Amino acid sequence: MKYVFYVLGILTLTLGISFTIQSDLGTSPFDALLVGLSINVGLTVGSWEIIIALIMIGCNSFLKRQRPEVLGLLTAFITGVGIDMWLFLLHNLITPELWYSKVVCFGIGLVVIGLGTATYLHTNFAPIPVDRLTLIIQELTRTNIFLSRTFINLVFLIMAMIMNGPIGIGTLLTVCLSGLILNHFMPITEKVLDRILTHSSTSPNYDKEKNHFLFNYYPATIV
Repeated sequence: MKYVFYVLGILTLTLGISFTIQSDLGTSPFDALLVGLSINVGLTVGSWEIIIALIMIGCNSFLKRQRPEVLGLLTAFITGVGIDMWLFLLHNLITPELWYSKVVCFGIGLVVIGLGTATYLHTNFAPIPVDRLTLIIQELTRTNIFLSRTFINLVFLIMAMIMNGPIGIGTLLTVCLSGLILNHFMPITEKVLDRILTHSSTSPNYDKEKNHFLFNYYPATIV
């Protein structure tokens, strides 16, 4: 059952990403880089999601001197397919032109991203390569999660600007508000999914494994 919510969470997350892209107000630094690469180099936005994830998995493996985390590529693949699917479906349905319609579109996207991320996280299935890289940088530089994540966002932002990605007010709002929205949805999805997954799970250590995953990959969301 948790695999169903895993896929559902990622599809919800990618729907939100597609809304922010369609809003034309700016996206997260990482998504802006994907769009910039798609426009200037070719391939789809989802294809670049998979390619960059593969590169990051290789970098993570090199930095940690351990085997590549293949499950992270699975997450990236589903994310890439989801982004391309939603962009294709929304391309003709949602094309906001007035500023307030763009704001509404972006706001919906930001909220949906938070809901999808919270749903995906609580399935405790596969790490996201960029989050794994955040933890590796934190460990190597002996800093905290905030500084390591800020460094990664800054690198992606510079790369997105070089590729003329959609950088705007939405980029700043995504960086500032995404964590708050995620924290809002975390307890909600926890109550709903734990009720379902605990009954369907065959592992008696489900809660312990879930908390270990959340602490390792999203320690900033654990209050």
